[in-house]
Amino acid sequence: MQWGSLTEFVAMGGYGLYVWTSFGATALCMVWEVLAVWRRHASATAGSHDVS
Repeated sequence: MQWGSLTEFVAMGGYGLYVWTSFGATALCMVWEVLAVWRRHASATAGSHDVS
């Protein structure tokens, strides 16, 4: 598919709101998951220093 302008690309043939909302929600979930894993890892490694 070819678009003549950036506005047509963003509109995605009338499905732009759905497409960009889906991309945004997916990106947000991916960032959230990375941060959650990072926090769990930091918490687990902080707790492992107490064990002798």
